[in-house]
Amino acid sequence: MSTSVAIDPPTTNSSPEHSTSSSGSPADDALLLSSQPAGPSQPLSAGIEPALLTDAVAVPSSNNVKPEPTVASSIKAALLANWYLNIAALIFFPLGIVAHVLQWGTVASFVINFLAIIPLAKCLDFATDQLSMRVGETLGGLLNASFGNAVELIMGVITLKAGLLRVLQASLIGSILSNLLLVLGFCFFFGGLIPFKRGKVQKFSMANANLDTGLLAVVSLGFIVPATLSAVTDNENGVILVSRVAAILLLLTYVTFLIFHLYTNPENLQKKEETDVMSSTSAVTHFRRPGKGTHPSRVGSSAMLSPVGSMLSLPGVGEAVEEEEEEKEQPVTLMWVAAAELLIVTVLIAVSAEFLVDSLDGLSEVMPETFIGIILLPIAGNAAEHVTAVSSAIRGKMDLAIEVSIGSSMQIALFVTPLLVLVGWIIGQPLTLNFETFETVVLFATVFVVNALIQDGESHWLEGWMLLASYIMIGVAFYFV
Repeated sequence: MSTSVAIDPPTTNSSPEHSTSSSGSPADDALLLSSQPAGPSQPLSAGIEPALLTDAVAVPSSNNVKPEPTVASSIKAALLANWYLNIAALIFFPLGIVAHVLQWGTVASFVINFLAIIPLAKCLDFATDQLSMRVGETLGGLLNASFGNAVELIMGVITLKAGLLRVLQASLIGSILSNLLLVLGFCFFFGGLIPFKRGKVQKFSMANANLDTGLLAVVSLGFIVPATLSAVTDNENGVILVSRVAAILLLLTYVTFLIFHLYTNPENLQKKEETDVMSSTSAVTHFRRPGKGTHPSRVGSSAMLSPVGSMLSLPGVGEAVEEEEEEKEQPVTLMWVAAAELLIVTVLIAVSAEFLVDSLDGLSEVMPETFIGIILLPIAGNAAEHVTAVSSAIRGKMDLAIEVSIGSSMQIALFVTPLLVLVGWIIGQPLTLNFETFETVVLFATVFVVNALIQDGESHWLEGWMLLASYIMIGVAFYFV
């Protein structure tokens, strides 16, 4: 005789304590789900309508819809978002102007403007996010791609106009290295230790990470070809031409990546991960059939709402739904307020970057230019991304942390660097992709190491220490180059 299980329609309240009937309890549900009989198990979806199961997990709550922000609330949100960084910007930006005008010295001017750019970069990131949520998914993706590395691009153009080509080359390589080794290392290290749990391993999407590292491998080839050509020939014009051709091809590769990611395959990279989550959920969630010591009425009562309550009470399932809801952010500012903030902060960053670049000549007398470009300048340009990536890793959002760190390196390599080569071509500055041999070798080795560590789709704190130790070794070496 077949046993039928009655399922009540799901409600908008999906908390576990509301997922029991009058004759059941949360403890009974846990017992019924954990005490499985020997032999083949019956999956959760057996005897349940697929649409019912989907609705039970994926129905959004109407209470999450926030009212449209007003002008006052938009300005308040812009001022109070990361308020401590806004205060730092209000302090260091005017001081940077004063230090430059009153000529306090190159070191003082560099340090103060350096400290001003860090909070301004976070303000730019906030404005970009708010505006991208207003313009739609496609335009928002393009906006994030364009302004995601706006600080590096602004500093790069100003350095290029000043003719500091060697410092600019070093800063571009340094930005890629700092994201791959320093930022990703901190994500793995602190994400694996905070909160501490013995045997803790964090998982992330291999498809997204492998795509980014694959693109970085193409970039490494684009950097190696001009450097190798320069080593075997004295034809400087040929090296410049090859660099510009490579820059155009790298930009086209970036455009094709955007087309792939936004148009042709927007959901392709998530399909495998979603399939894995659903299969693992159905593999561990079962109904228990009546047996010895189990009253039939108790089985029916505890199973009536189990597609909602019991699934969400399982480890990892409730967190996944909660994380999905958290990712559906709503804008807290009006579009014109976000656009105005984006414009104002961009101008402020350009001013601070101008003063910072002016102080590089004097600072190069204190420390090597290569060290300034490889280590110091990328910290200012990537400070906002550092904070975002590490905080995401600590909260268990490793996919976001990976996308911020590796994805930012990919954007600098495929978008910012070749674009600056073409801008230099236009304004008469012969910027090339002919980096120093030591820098090219280090970049290639870094891409190889990172690709080896993310192949399994898992990370722990020891892998983070490996990356951090590698970055420290490289930093010490570049001080003597």
